[in-house]
Amino acid sequence: MTSYTVQPSEGPRRNALVRWLAADTMNGIKRQRAILGYTFLIPTIVGLLLFIVGPMLFTFALSFFKWNVFRPPEVIGFANFERLFSDPRVFVSFRNTFLLVIMTVTMLEVLAMSLALAVHRLASRALGYFFRTAYFLPVLLSGAAVAVTLGYLFHQDFGVINYYLGKVGVPKIAWLTDSNVVLWTISLTTVWRNMGFTFIIYLGGVSSLPSEVLEAAQVDGAAGWRRIRSIVLPLLSPTILFATVTDIIKMLQFFDEPFIMTRGGPGDASRTVVMMMYENAFGNLDFGYGSAIALILFAVIMIVTGVQFVLSRRWVFYN
Repeated sequence: MTSYTVQPSEGPRRNALVRWLAADTMNGIKRQRAILGYTFLIPTIVGLLLFIVGPMLFTFALSFFKWNVFRPPEVIGFANFERLFSDPRVFVSFRNTFLLVIMTVTMLEVLAMSLALAVHRLASRALGYFFRTAYFLPVLLSGAAVAVTLGYLFHQDFGVINYYLGKVGVPKIAWLTDSNVVLWTISLTTVWRNMGFTFIIYLGGVSSLPSEVLEAAQVDGAAGWRRIRSIVLPLLSPTILFATVTDIIKMLQFFDEPFIMTRGGPGDASRTVVMMMYENAFGNLDFGYGSAIALILFAVIMIVTGVQFVLSRRWVFYN
C-alpha cells in the first residue's frame, strides 16, 4: 500500500485556495444582491427620468423659445426672462405668494405643534387615535373639493360663516372679494386642509423625545412654557426644520385654493406665481414665457431652502 505524505508547503496553499474560493463566493453573492437591488430600482429611476428630470430639462430649453403649439418653436434667447423681470403682475404674484407662505406656515407650525403636544399628553389611547384620525382626515381630501366647499362657506351673502357671525352682531365680511381679507381666507383654507400632515410630523417628533430628559426637567422644577422653551423646542428642532422646509416648499406652489376660490381676484390680490405660470402657458399658449416663470420659481425655492439649511446651523441641535 502506497502512503502519501503531505508536503509542508501544501497546507498553506490549500488554505489560501479555500480563502480565495470563499471570498469569490461572497463577492458573487454581493454582486447578485447588487444586481437584484438595481433591478428593483429600475422602475423608480425610469419614472424619475421620464416624469421629473425630463420635463425639467424640457422646461429649461423651452424658456429660450417662443412656442404656442400651432407654430414651430422660435428661438428668442433671454427675451422671456427680460419680459418676466419687467412684468409688474409677476412681482405682484410673487408678493402674494410670499405673504401666503408667511401666514400659512406660521399658523401651520404653531397649531400643529400645539395639537401634537396636547394629543401626546392624552392618557386614553383610544382618544389619541381618534384625534389623530380626525386631524389627518382633511389631508386625504381633494384640494379642489375642499376649495369649492369652503368657498361656499366663506361666501359673503349666503355663506354659513357670515350667517353665524351675524348672529353675534358681526357684520358680513367679504371673505373672497376684499383685497385686504382674501389672502387670509385662502391661508385659513390651506391650513385646515394641510394641518394634519404637519401634525403627524410633530406628533412623531414629540413621541420620540427622551423621557429621561423630560423627567429630569420636571424634577428640577421646569414646567409650563419654561419647559417647552428650554427643553422641548431644542429637542424638537430637527423636526421643526423638516416640517418647516417641507411646508414652505409646498406653499410656494400655491394653486388649488386661489385658483378655485377666487381665480386670482379681486384683481390680482390673490394671484400666485403658479397661477401666472398656468395662465400664460395653458391659457395664453405662451409656453416659453410660462417655462421662464417656472424656472424662476424653481430658483426661488432652491434659494429659500438653502437659506433655511444655512440658518439651521444656529438653532438646530441633533444631539
